[in-house]
Amino acid sequence: MARTNFDQLLQAGCHFGHLKRKWNPAMAPYIYTERNGIHIIDLHKTAAKIDEAADALKQIAKSGKKILFVATKKQTKEVIAEKATSVNMPYVIERWPGGMLTNFPTIRKAVKKMTNIDKLMNDGTYGNLSKRELLQITRQRAKLEKNLGSIADLTRLPSALFVVDVLKEQIAVREANRLGIPVFGIVDTNSDPNNIDFVIPANDDAKDSVEVILNACCSAIAEGLEERKAEKADEKAADAQAEADEEEAKPRRQQARKARKEAEAPAEEAAPAEAEAPAAE
Repeated sequence: MARTNFDQLLQAGCHFGHLKRKWNPAMAPYIYTERNGIHIIDLHKTAAKIDEAADALKQIAKSGKKILFVATKKQTKEVIAEKATSVNMPYVIERWPGGMLTNFPTIRKAVKKMTNIDKLMNDGTYGNLSKRELLQITRQRAKLEKNLGSIADLTRLPSALFVVDVLKEQIAVREANRLGIPVFGIVDTNSDPNNIDFVIPANDDAKDSVEVILNACCSAIAEGLEERKAEKADEKAADAQAEADEEEAKPRRQQARKARKEAEAPAEEAAPAEAEAPAAE
């Protein structure tokens, strides 16, 4: 079943590309035509690519892995934060911290530092500090929260990246490519799709365009999470049933062993008697 249709994408303005003079020739297969000096994206291909990306994202979520959403554009920050939070996935909407993927342990140290500040503030350790020192620590905590708060639960490298505007987030794309992490990207006509594993050709500047694509992708992720939850519940129920069956079978096995021992006892007593008979003759 299609997750989006031509009319939805058209209404959201997903078909608007960039000026013809700013285009990237590698996007030619996804361009339908050109009007008034602006490239028009083929929405039939966009819809097909959304379905393909959504199915892949669903499988990643179903396997229990994390997908990192990246969009530092002002007009898409709120949408990314809302949609990523709805499916409990990490996201980056402020400046991309260089080396976040390739130097992940250092990023984790910064996140732990933020956690330690919270812990020391709560237990009263910072109670004896001067106002100036406390203000410096508070500012440091606020800065860490702004840049890294949304990835505080990301304890290991993500299994995939979902990027809005792959040209603007090219550092993130390069890091993911270097580590072999698959990249899902909304790619406009001025961007290079060659380094993107799952290309979604669409307008990456309009909030409505990004939102309609995220709705389809995040609903697929939510389905994957629900299926994973259902599978875990089924496994738990199956284990509980197996344990119950085992407990129920124990008395029957004990009775069978007892009956077998009782049946074997007379035979053992009769064997010596038969052995003594020839000696008596």
